[in-house]
Amino acid sequence: MSDLKYELKKQIIEELNLEDIQPEDIEDDAPLFGDGLGLDSIDALELVVLMEKYYGVKITDEETGKKVLASINAMSEFILEQKEKNK
Repeated sequence: MSDLKYELKKQIIEELNLEDIQPEDIEDDAPLFGDGLGLDSIDALELVVLMEKYYGVKITDEETGKKVLASINAMSEFILEQKEKNK
């Protein structure tokens, strides 16, 4: 598991106070909302704040947010793309 993906999982668990879940329990390509991890719209807002706080990346519109917050893989790809753009 890449360091970034593992860090994201740890931060999501901590920031959203997900009890009884370990980073290893979250699959990289599993949906974060609905049938996957079961997050809701309030959690989505917290994830947007988390990404800005820890990684300095902003999600500026709902359409981008839906794509980026779909899974751990999508979040990590977005973070890496944004960091590459801002070099």
